Amino acid sequence: MRNLLQGKLGFGTAPLGNMYRNIPEEEALATVDAAWESGVRYFDTAPLYGSGLSEIRLGEALSKRNRDEYFLSTKVGRIISDELEDPSARDFGEKGGIFEFGRKNKIIPDYSADATLRSIEDSLKRLQTDRLDFVFVHDPAQDFYGDEWLAQFEIARTGAFRTLTQLREEGVIKGWGLGVNRVEPIELMLDLEEAKPNVSLLAGRYSLLDHERALQRLMPAAKKHNMDIVVGGPYSSGVLAGGAHFEYQKASPEIIAKVEKIKSIADRHQISVKAAGLQFSLANPAVTAVVPGATKPERIAEDQAALKTVIPAAFWEEMIEQKLIAPNAPLPIDVK
Repeated sequence: MRNLLQGKLGFGTAPLGNMYRNIPEEEALATVDAAWESGVRYFDTAPLYGSGLSEIRLGEALSKRNRDEYFLSTKVGRIISDELEDPSARDFGEKGGIFEFGRKNKIIPDYSADATLRSIEDSLKRLQTDRLDFVFVHDPAQDFYGDEWLAQFEIARTGAFRTLTQLREEGVIKGWGLGVNRVEPIELMLDLEEAKPNVSLLAGRYSLLDHERALQRLMPAAKKHNMDIVVGGPYSSGVLAGGAHFEYQKASPEIIAKVEKIKSIADRHQISVKAAGLQFSLANPAVTAVVPGATKPERIAEDQAALKTVIPAAFWEEMIEQKLIAPNAPLPIDVK
């Protein structure tokens, strides 16, 4: 597993599901093409992203590529129905109407075994492919289900977890785990004797703005259980890359002020916040890949440049001095 994705900069395609705005088809497809031309060979998606729109667009863009040349992950836990509804009226828990510009197909949460198999079958059709490499159980967590999240997790434990384990043992997929925005569900999964996930996607919880709990608890547990971590949301919903969102909501004045502190330090050392954010996430030895999202081709070029930027040790020293990152966080360069 680690040899497959180690150190990879992937492409998170949630934005292609019309996250926050109505993205023109040609712009979405051009962004995937730009990712490919830049060398990206790992793409992550999910049925939730625009009620299948992200999968459809990604499948169309990748249909002209050799399937043996890239890795593909999607998620289970939600079925996309033929029934239509108003996307802006959906209840996404803490996430609000993040896909109000997506397709109108109704989204039905279901982590059972039968739904897991059906979800995979539906995703394969939308993605125009015959196989998936990694499958993540999507969001059985507090941010989507509130006090009911443990009940949803239990359905996933007896349904999706066992089904995906069997598919991995049969060689149908290479790996499975959780795809979540919270640390607690992954910690709970790793405590289970029966579950043996080998990769999980953690979004927004290992970034410059939020990494303490993951650093102290999850990353050591992941290494102990031989489970790789794919980091999603390295720019914290965009606020670290010049956007206005944090945690899928409008960023608070406190978050904006913190970002401004980071930006001022980055400016002094003549680097971008993007470079610091990407390289920080990848520096942890438990992390095998980072999957930032993008909706414009030029953003892909920015990500590639950020990954190649040489960041001076003095930048990280100042970040630690200003208590903006944990002093024991692994860094891309030794800090004395």
